[in-house]
Amino acid sequence: MEKKIAFLLYVSLGLSQAQSQEILPTIPDYFDIVTADIMKGKVDTIHYPSKTVGNDRTALVYTPPGFTKDAKYSVLYLLHGIGGDEFEWLTNGQPHVILDNLYAGEKLAPMLVVLPNGRAMKNDRAEGNIFDREKVAAFAAFEKDLLTDLIPYIEANYPVYMDREHRAIAGLSMGGGQSLNIGLGNLDKFAWVGGFSSAPNTKPPVELIPDPKAAGKALSLLWVSCGGQDNLIRISQQLHEYLDTNGIPHVYHVEAGGKHDFAVWKKDLFRFSQLLFKP
Repeated sequence: MEKKIAFLLYVSLGLSQAQSQEILPTIPDYFDIVTADIMKGKVDTIHYPSKTVGNDRTALVYTPPGFTKDAKYSVLYLLHGIGGDEFEWLTNGQPHVILDNLYAGEKLAPMLVVLPNGRAMKNDRAEGNIFDREKVAAFAAFEKDLLTDLIPYIEANYPVYMDREHRAIAGLSMGGGQSLNIGLGNLDKFAWVGGFSSAPNTKPPVELIPDPKAAGKALSLLWVSCGGQDNLIRISQQLHEYLDTNGIPHVYHVEAGGKHDFAVWKKDLFRFSQLLFKP
């Protein structure tokens, strides 16, 4: 595993896209298929009070196999896209299955995964015109809800570490943009950041990282990925080029032939999760 991490970080320093495809770890056929006779994690629904929105909000929490309140855990906040909600990953991405299989192979550090609703408004359902101005603005408002309401709730109710080195954020599409905006904008709170096929809500690279030297020192992992046939690839590509130009260590991966869908994002989670919370 240490060799794989070294290779991935080497990719970020300027190897070609073709080379990066060869170096990334192979994904087995069964990575997202339920495996019999292994320990399973658990997915619970929580309701947390949000002062930001003014009501109770819903999120899902995955606790790993063998979870115990006598241990301490890191936390990954995993965000959905513009057409989804807190159930989108669970319904379409089988994160619990992917993570269960990885835990069975002893490839993950112990962590909770929190699946929130990134649309911070009272009616946060993905219904009607999902591109309505108010609904799009609610994705930006989620930053305050996450930092001041959800994270404190998780830390008050679960045995988790409360420092930045044990906190990660990642997401797909709209949630990828949120993750980059929030994570890179709050490096005092997140050391591990991932954007999967990030959408146009992503801030321009110079706004995301105005101080490249400080960001490079603060980040334990910055992951940027996209499908090779995704119409939004320019956003990830522009960020990658900025990071490269400014010498900021990161992992950049283009999924050959990949589109803007869960076939790509499940593989992102498989790879990204294995790098988290490790030296």
